[in-house]
Amino acid sequence: MNLDLLQKAANQARGLAMDAVHDCASGHLGLPLGCAEIGAVLFGDLLNICPAQPRWLNRDRFILSAGHGSMFLYGWLHLSGFNIGIEDLKGFRHKGSITPGHPEFRDTEGVECTTGPLGQGIANAVGFALSARRAAARFNKPGMDIFTQHIFCLTGDGCLQEGVARESLALAAVLKLDNLILIYDSNDITLDAPAERTQLADPRAVYEALGWDVRQIDGHDLKAIAEAVEAAKNARNGKPQLIIAKTVIGKGIPGIEGTTKGHGEGGAKLQEEAHANWSIPAGERYYVSEDVRSAFTDLKARREEAFNAWNATYEQWRRAYPELAAELDSGICACARGVNPADSDKAIPAFPQDYSDATRSAGAVAINAIAKADPWFLTTSADLYSSNKNYLSGAGDFSAETPEGRNFWFGIREHAMAAICNGIAYDGLFRVSAATFCVFVDYMRAAIRVAALSGLPVTYILTHDSVAVGEDGPTHQPVETVSGLRVIPNLDVIRPADPEETAGAWMAAMQRADGPTALILTRQKVATLNNIPVETRREGVLKGGYVARKEKGTLKAIILASGSELELALKAAEKTGEGIRVVSMPSFFRFDKQSAEYRESVLPSSCAKRVSVEAGVTDLWWKYLGCQGEAVGINRFGFSAPGAQVLDELGMNVDNVVAAVQKVLSK
Repeated sequence: MNLDLLQKAANQARGLAMDAVHDCASGHLGLPLGCAEIGAVLFGDLLNICPAQPRWLNRDRFILSAGHGSMFLYGWLHLSGFNIGIEDLKGFRHKGSITPGHPEFRDTEGVECTTGPLGQGIANAVGFALSARRAAARFNKPGMDIFTQHIFCLTGDGCLQEGVARESLALAAVLKLDNLILIYDSNDITLDAPAERTQLADPRAVYEALGWDVRQIDGHDLKAIAEAVEAAKNARNGKPQLIIAKTVIGKGIPGIEGTTKGHGEGGAKLQEEAHANWSIPAGERYYVSEDVRSAFTDLKARREEAFNAWNATYEQWRRAYPELAAELDSGICACARGVNPADSDKAIPAFPQDYSDATRSAGAVAINAIAKADPWFLTTSADLYSSNKNYLSGAGDFSAETPEGRNFWFGIREHAMAAICNGIAYDGLFRVSAATFCVFVDYMRAAIRVAALSGLPVTYILTHDSVAVGEDGPTHQPVETVSGLRVIPNLDVIRPADPEETAGAWMAAMQRADGPTALILTRQKVATLNNIPVETRREGVLKGGYVARKEKGTLKAIILASGSELELALKAAEKTGEGIRVVSMPSFFRFDKQSAEYRESVLPSSCAKRVSVEAGVTDLWWKYLGCQGEAVGINRFGFSAPGAQVLDELGMNVDNVVAAVQKVLSK
């Protein structure tokens, strides 16, 4: 390790960051400048990566949780030889560039995950570490260890103060993830003030108490950084590794470094003085010296040699274990391209006609059938397996002692669960689902939003879906929650009506490779709607909406319903005459993506007399109802009483639906 050259590279990386922030008059200089030596040690030596093979299965993963410091990552990826040129750095924060303000998954080669909201990246890193640990347990064989990677995460006070971070770090210790290395950029400054104004705890004591192995170093001492990283990589003590790196925010900018001004772009105007401090020639911009460039070119070649050596072992492993190789390929394929709905349809048997249970119970049948067919499918729970019914029978529990287990116990940590599942999905080896009560999904919302933005195929199992929860009262009755999820772009929210629609919902979830799916399931028993063919119900869910009951004679009105209220709609139609059509609408997201011809066949524009029925707020239904429609729903919070009584008193009954139909017919 040539420390003098690495120091030179660190200062030139500082210059790249300052020049990009200066040119667009926007960005965050503090971390790129304060952590430059950390970047030099990792990207200039100790990260096991291969820029020529950016998605190499066994690469070390580097996650910048403090995503506002994105020029740190872009600069080091550029120097390392990833597909990020000087012109891309000059395009920092400009429309259409591959160097957006915060790192975004799939936009930029070498960026492992989207880290915008603070704390998410830490949880993502835990997800990567879980994925790596399970992959090693499942696929490594004596003399052929194809998964040996470490997960590095660079973070600051902003991430660590977020609750999702503490949830995730506690869980990492419980699961003994010693392949996880967290580097804490401890500069004693937050955006508004010195950190002491908002935090008092000794971080070393805190994280040691949580079960982490902790080292503290000077974050500008290259030798100390390298020794700490090597020690963390070699630790096999069952503890995740924390390196507290004491740094100076905005280092190198006169009058700015070490102050709150160093967090943002305020120091960019002192470009010339800073360049001089870093020995960058006067007048140069985006400067990289020939010796630094040459050293990284040589390093890139050595890293490619290391990849080739690994690849030889990998090909030997594939020949020796063809069934495991096929399983690995199928998992990667499922994450990248989804599962053919026909395959899921075959995996989930038809339910008996006399089946009578909640859709959460039907979901248990479906998820276990899928898991039996697909060994790369995993599930997680926020301490609610017994209520959500998503436990995989016979699949084992994940732990440090049993890392091949497929059931993950996350405790009462919904936010961490969702963000950790994002990390597993980013890694791209396993399909994962996460379960809790529907009303608690708001604890997960930030992570769900990022999953939708990043196109991650995570499935959320959200049970106890309406005021039918009953006695637990309004805090547990999610009247607004389903609609709140439906407004998130690229999130498919599916509320199935019966067991076969639940099977169709799981088929739809497994089909997706470009975004997450939320399955909204009941606690109360629902009828099996045997008057509708099994294929119609399953395939209808894949299309988002379908005709559940066709009118006889002239079409007079349409009742639209989702979930358990479809039964109410069907009964109301029987009471209101032959000209009433009933449409099941389990997924607005999917229905809106169908062709205009299909949507017209289900909801003909010639019939403007429409009624919606759902045990929740009514606002989103109006796009289907028009000015002549009526919405039967619940635009208030509920109350504590038996579920059937709550539903009836809040108008979720057949008589109320019949009255709404008669009202639209009279208009």
